[in-house]
Amino acid sequence: VNYTAVAPDGKLACVVGDSTQALVVDVSTGQRVAECTKHIDYSFAAAWHPGGNIFATGSQDKTTRLWDRRTFRCLATLGGRIGSIRSIRFTDDGQYMAMAEPADFVHIFDVNQNFHQEQEIDLFGEIAGISFSPGGSALFVGVADRTYGSMMQFRRRRHGLLSAADLWQ
Repeated sequence: VNYTAVAPDGKLACVVGDSTQALVVDVSTGQRVAECTKHIDYSFAAAWHPGGNIFATGSQDKTTRLWDRRTFRCLATLGGRIGSIRSIRFTDDGQYMAMAEPADFVHIFDVNQNFHQEQEIDLFGEIAGISFSPGGSALFVGVADRTYGSMMQFRRRRHGLLSAADLWQ
């Protein structure tokens, strides 16, 4: 198991690991509810939309796949640039989803535009992880460089996209 994400209602969990399958299990019984099988390599990340009907899985095949909780069918495939998808997060209001590659790239998608509108943040460095602030007004990116390890903060502009703010060292 590389990562587990629990649905907002606490009833289901998505489990990903050294397999091409993402498993959805019933939290109360531990029973397998579904297998999502579209990835072609191992997975490292998962996240649930706060509305609870969509979940995302990130894989070493350089993709994030979006799944429908009701049918367990793949709704969309979002591609990365250079590496596996290691971290996925949704804003609390569900308007944005971010996915991070292991180095250099973070992709932010507008959920309300069916993930068709994307902003790509191109930075130099190994990415340790990402997180949205409560309320989703900022995105934090951990940079895991042994010499210049840092936390970058990006703030949401009024028209929705994110802009570079401060570099914290």
